[in-house]
Amino acid sequence: MKFIKSLYLNNFFFYVLLGIIGLFVCAFIFPNLYNAVWFIVLILVTFSGLDILVLYLTKTGIEAERITPEKLSNGDLNPITVAVKNHYTFKISIKIIDEIPFQFQVRDFKISKTIKASEHKEFGYELRPTERGEYNFGALNIYVSSPLKLISRRFSFDKNKMVPTYPSYIQLRKYDLLAFSNNLHQYGIKKIRRIGHTMEFEQIKEYVQGDDLRTLNWKATAKKNALMVNQFQDEKSQSVYMAIDKGRVMQMPFDGLSLLDYAINSTLVLSNVILKKQDKAGVFAFSKKVENRVFAEKRASQMQKILETLYNIKTDFFESDYSRLYVDIKKNINQRSLIILYTNFETMDGLNRQLPYLKGIAKSHLLVVVFFSNTELNAIINRKTDTIQEIYDKVIAEKFMFEKRLIANELKKYGIHSVLTQPENLTLDAINKYLEIKARGIL
Repeated sequence: MKFIKSLYLNNFFFYVLLGIIGLFVCAFIFPNLYNAVWFIVLILVTFSGLDILVLYLTKTGIEAERITPEKLSNGDLNPITVAVKNHYTFKISIKIIDEIPFQFQVRDFKISKTIKASEHKEFGYELRPTERGEYNFGALNIYVSSPLKLISRRFSFDKNKMVPTYPSYIQLRKYDLLAFSNNLHQYGIKKIRRIGHTMEFEQIKEYVQGDDLRTLNWKATAKKNALMVNQFQDEKSQSVYMAIDKGRVMQMPFDGLSLLDYAINSTLVLSNVILKKQDKAGVFAFSKKVENRVFAEKRASQMQKILETLYNIKTDFFESDYSRLYVDIKKNINQRSLIILYTNFETMDGLNRQLPYLKGIAKSHLLVVVFFSNTELNAIINRKTDTIQEIYDKVIAEKFMFEKRLIANELKKYGIHSVLTQPENLTLDAINKYLEIKARGIL
């Protein structure tokens, strides 16, 4: 039974069989062909039996393994490798059909290759998940054919393998040393001009050309008989919280990912930058209630705790309750902190409903509201218009885009910082804003 399940007839076998049927038809017109056609049938049966023999004579014809990352990175291309070792003494043709998790909806996956005798080869492909959670791979099916190409033998490996998909740790690695890079502009990070000095003293050092003369330390200069200056550094151990709105306004998709997942990916990267800058990073999410909380710390295990918390954020995209958010922040965050709120406002009316709570938070903390521009509107605005309906659509789109800028100005009136960004630029813009706040010492 196992033998029958693993035995497959190749297309070449059916092409030959189709040719034989055609010859039998011709034999009705030319009777002399009849015996020759039966001889061809005998040859087909003989070679098919020989093909089965050479494929099944070796018990372990091939060895194969699917090599996946320990976890997949959400929203990124993740490399998957298939390693195959040929134990046959002849060159084989293989067809790899991997049972990819159903979330990808890939129904035509196939890799066709040839492998020489006793050769080891690796073949790769990439997967881009667009939601967090568990991804279950089925069997790795490999169909092996000999040089005769009449019969295939199926081998199955790595059945039922589960790989979790976490927030984008590939982005995390990309920006891992961002806070200390001297070439931030290469990553799209703005250079921030420092205004004044932060108040945290670091050391007294010898003056070099370019140092601010206003920082000269005259007592140290007199002792050393050389110009000495005070050196200051960014204040450390400041608390920074990323608050993620997981309500219905964050359900909007962009390039396969929801705005919520973009916010989660950005939070992971920004948390790493915050910890590298010796500040304390914390996270919480809210919708009908505040949950998924990680209090701001800068201990060694903080990044792992934040990663696991972000992975476990789940939502039904309810209407978000900003009054509960305000009460929770007032109750649980006693020290003045930087709160970066990931949310989305489409209209001024939507902002005005929540503005009293945002103003309340901004009285005790430095609040930054991060919201998204609607990239679909750009396509409408930039499109050439030919009809009255298209002109009307373009005017409405421009009105909505203008209203986004009005929202940013309205927040600025009440001392609330804002970042209006496109989803693909979210991580860079959020890092920019944090570095700007640190450089200006306004926290």
